[in-house]
Amino acid sequence: MAEQIRIFVDFWNFQLQWNETSPNQPLNWSKLPQIFLQETVRLATVNNYQYDGCRVYASVNMGTQEGGKLKGWLKTFLDRQPGINIYIRERKPRLKGFHCKECDTEISICPNCSKPLKRAAEKGVDSAIVTDMFSLAWASAYSMAILVTSDADFVPAVENLQAKGFKVINAAWKNIGYQLSGTCWASFNIDDLIPQLIR
Repeated sequence: MAEQIRIFVDFWNFQLQWNETSPNQPLNWSKLPQIFLQETVRLATVNNYQYDGCRVYASVNMGTQEGGKLKGWLKTFLDRQPGINIYIRERKPRLKGFHCKECDTEISICPNCSKPLKRAAEKGVDSAIVTDMFSLAWASAYSMAILVTSDADFVPAVENLQAKGFKVINAAWKNIGYQLSGTCWASFNIDDLIPQLIR
């Protein structure tokens, strides 16, 4: 029976690490699914498989020009690549003061520019990935998942899925994310694939 392989990508977790590991090197997102799929097939020695698509989960801050541009690129370019589907969550900036324990003072205005301090928290990306991994697993939409993130928050979900017989392969960066990589059925280093991923 063929392994049904599906890819789940935490966009910001992956992109920020790419920027740090490969500064000024443009990433070829359209090639990423095929390269990760080939590495998984080689690693897991899978002879018979079916590729069921790559799901990329991103959050954007629509209150900024950069956020609008990113959403446009995600929807008009990346979402149109064969086998890639984009799922976007909107980040909403909220006022966020900071409390100084030394002087017991609340700081809500930037001392440099006098603007209110705001934080645009990521909204729902991790939970969307976990929810989809479970719902698609129960619908028999994959038997092997490639999880592209270093976030240890995914460990309980991975443990649960693997206890039910699903295999999770972690696409991981060197020297980070040991807890998740160690929990997954197998893992491979993205660093080794950088030359193939450069546009």
